[in-house]
Amino acid sequence: MNHLQKIEHIGIAVKDLDQAITTYTALMGSLPYKKEEVESEGVTTVFFKIGESKIELLHATHDDSPIAKYIDKRGEGIHHIAFAVEDIYIAMDDMKKAGFKLINEIPKRGADNKLICFVHPKETNGTLIELCQEIIPDKL
Repeated sequence: MNHLQKIEHIGIAVKDLDQAITTYTALMGSLPYKKEEVESEGVTTVFFKIGESKIELLHATHDDSPIAKYIDKRGEGIHHIAFAVEDIYIAMDDMKKAGFKLINEIPKRGADNKLICFVHPKETNGTLIELCQEIIPDKL
């Protein structure tokens, strides 16, 4: 049943994207490899690679986006931990069978060429968990 392959990335909510890019560039010793806007989520994402994992900076593009609301409520910091899965549909089905509440019932397109789904943080001791699968054209 365990479909979690590895930690794919850690998402960090930030108020000032340019300042955060400067900080994480210094911390990682390298520039981000990707910047992408995800309109459906009201967020700009910036990715840094470290080993096999990634750090994703999340910056709200408007005041009522989920990230803006998160920062208003909890402040900047870790927003979610994302796990890579081979087949998101099977992983979601197994999560539901195991009693986990999913925030979205069908996967949606996320940043960095992924299909994503979130597990409600009330089910995971207050941590938002993201399942993500690399988008493969014949799997849509």
